[in-house]
Amino acid sequence: MHNFEEIFTNGILWSSIFACFLAQALKIAFHFFKNKELDFTKIMGSGGMPSSHSALVCCLTTMIGLEFGFNSAAFATCTVFSTIIMYDAAGVRKAVGEQAKILNRIRKKLENREHNIDEDLKELIGHTRLEVFAGAFLGILIGILFSIPSVN
Repeated sequence: MHNFEEIFTNGILWSSIFACFLAQALKIAFHFFKNKELDFTKIMGSGGMPSSHSALVCCLTTMIGLEFGFNSAAFATCTVFSTIIMYDAAGVRKAVGEQAKILNRIRKKLENREHNIDEDLKELIGHTRLEVFAGAFLGILIGILFSIPSVN
């Protein structure tokens, strides 16, 4: 049971989760400034500025590096997985979103020919490189800030 309780005091874990939630909250603000409308559904959605996945993994990687050293196996592991996640967000998932746009246009044309297709595919799935970079920067910043020992 003691090991389970340690999860709740793991600063690296909770700082990384905080970075993720902060990025998700910032999506509401960025959407508001861009579109002049409040859309609280952005807090749970994928895609958008900044990438919460990038914020989470970069915060984790930064804090692991600061805690265990930048030449540790833990830092190397985090860096590899972080790179894969960010590549996926800006590459594979972005491509899926672009394909969804095309399929939705085809669906609309078919619908005019009396084919009944119920709903659009989700188009905002991945991220632009800028969104991934912004999320990474946010995560690194949060990781550094949360790693600074408190002054007594």
